[in-house]
Amino acid sequence: MCDVVGNAYAAGLSRRGFLGASGAVAAGALLARVPAEAAAHGAEGPKGPAPVTLGKPLKGYRTRVVLLGTAGGPVWWPNTDRRGISTAIAVGDRVYLVDCGDGFGYRFRQTDLAGPTLQTSGATTLNRLVGVFLTHLHSDHVIDYASIPVLGLFAGLQQPRPEPVHAFGPGNRGRLPDVLPPGRPAPPVISPANPTPGTAEMTELLYAAFATDLNDRMRDSGAPDPHTRFVPHDIALPAGSNDPTKHPPPRVSPWLVHEDDAVKVTATLVDHGQVFPSFGFRFDTDDGSIVISGDTAPSDNLVELAQGADVLCHEVIDPAYIQLLFGPPPHPPDVQAIVDHLVNAHTTIQDVGPIADRAGVPTLVLHHYVPGNGTRETWMQAQATYSGQLVVGEDLMQIGVGARTNA
Repeated sequence: MCDVVGNAYAAGLSRRGFLGASGAVAAGALLARVPAEAAAHGAEGPKGPAPVTLGKPLKGYRTRVVLLGTAGGPVWWPNTDRRGISTAIAVGDRVYLVDCGDGFGYRFRQTDLAGPTLQTSGATTLNRLVGVFLTHLHSDHVIDYASIPVLGLFAGLQQPRPEPVHAFGPGNRGRLPDVLPPGRPAPPVISPANPTPGTAEMTELLYAAFATDLNDRMRDSGAPDPHTRFVPHDIALPAGSNDPTKHPPPRVSPWLVHEDDAVKVTATLVDHGQVFPSFGFRFDTDDGSIVISGDTAPSDNLVELAQGADVLCHEVIDPAYIQLLFGPPPHPPDVQAIVDHLVNAHTTIQDVGPIADRAGVPTLVLHHYVPGNGTRETWMQAQATYSGQLVVGEDLMQIGVGARTNA
């Protein structure tokens, strides 16, 4: 799980001097980069290999995937410029955001997703943003979520809009996860009156945390009430699937979360250990389909969600990183519990390709890397078990969907 990644990373550094001792996790200078304009392998078009650019707009594609941040885990990874996990789906002049990791706003402003700016003020940065979709509420996926309704009041949400931005994410789990390994003393509970708030509650709590700022700016600067410009929703689960004690989650078929005249968004439950609910999302447009896995172990639910999609963006973990942190087995019970979580709540390099093949997806994009400073060569190992086009995702990379429409 994401928090376990952070704990493991901290423990591994103290135990093994990980970065100094390891050649498998290299310095950022060794991160191989794709060319600024990488040609697709084969002919472009629906269900064919996707065209890719890095660091500049991908012209001629109405629907694009834009990787804003590609690192996973609640860690400021050393020796890399990757930012926290965040992905945008652009359909014409509409933008849909999946997760809001560390630095998402900085990356967003480096792309062409931002609306036309007023000189250099950034006052229209978010005026194309339509929806926000949260796969789960771990900090590495939501740490910059508050910046949308708070900073956004002066960056695009302040302007008249036909609709507020709608945000969709997990509801209140209603139960604390088990303490692992079994027998370990229970830690204190943060906010015992409400220890697992969902998306709507979290948003209101963030407004409370920023009440001084929001009240000041509404009164002395004319900022709008964020409630009128940003509306959160807890995603309702299919009947019979709302049981946080079931691991993996039950088999469900995808269900509708949001639909407008540009996109249909469906969701499924994925397997992120005790982190329930955790979602994968599919975006269907007139040009094609994109699936975002969220944090998950190999999941039959996700394979069903991704059937026939054009692009699958999937998380990945390097099992060699785990061994470098903790050494080969056998491990003491407390260490083995961490290892089990890292392996069983994420998808390894060896396992990610077969998921895309089972779903019949021609382009697999890797992101949410653990470790966040792993090398391109490490992640390219996934090609050995995948028959399609493998893209090692980088921050600011854009992937086209469907046929090219203009020059």
